[in-house]
Amino acid sequence: MGDVLLRAEVGEGVLLLTLNRPAQRNAIDLELCDRLSAALADFHDDPRWRVAIVTGAAPAFCAGLDLKSFTAPDAPRHRVTELIHKVPGLGKPVIAAVNGAAYTGGLELALACDFILAAEEARFADTHARIGALSGSGMGSRLPHAVGPRFAKQMMLACEPIDAATALRVGLVNELLPADRLLPRAIALAGAIAGHDPALIRIARDVVDRGSAATLAEAIAIESEALATRKAEGAMRWEAKPA
Repeated sequence: MGDVLLRAEVGEGVLLLTLNRPAQRNAIDLELCDRLSAALADFHDDPRWRVAIVTGAAPAFCAGLDLKSFTAPDAPRHRVTELIHKVPGLGKPVIAAVNGAAYTGGLELALACDFILAAEEARFADTHARIGALSGSGMGSRLPHAVGPRFAKQMMLACEPIDAATALRVGLVNELLPADRLLPRAIALAGAIAGHDPALIRIARDVVDRGSAATLAEAIAIESEALATRKAEGAMRWEAKPA
């Protein structure tokens, strides 16, 4: 049996994490959950890592939870919820490179990342209602933030998959790429981010995350506060502009 999670350094400071259960369409079982959680903890703690990319072994990104691992009444589903909620709080950027189906828990994992790049073959769906379940991992909160409440309701209530072109149109993904360009583009973006001051990246990321959950006036105050703090630390570099 192969390793359920592959780790690779694909650029200076860039960590690639590949969900590797292709026969199960990279569905998350307890082993994969624990391995990914540990890898993200290492990503958070190790200063050499500046950006992470999460993708799946072909043909899927992640089909959600492996229900065989979570059928028992006492099955620890909370560990998957904790894993997904951990991603936004890592303090470092995480890019989702969605190469195939991102369904239910897989979509929640992608939504927890800072942004999503998608291959043309990618598909996205929330099937919680179809299986008689409710999400506790952010579908009802992060999906409306990404695509708006009306389209989120359509996805969550009808459980119909959307293709990558639709995902791009509604703002779920940032870029749509041919399959063979997906990882190179993700690595290039990650490398560009990794080349910047990590403290400044952390602050800018925090300003956007906090501001997007606030009113416009509150968001402006958050940004002003961050700028004042950065100036007080003497870390802001000002460049003279040519006349």
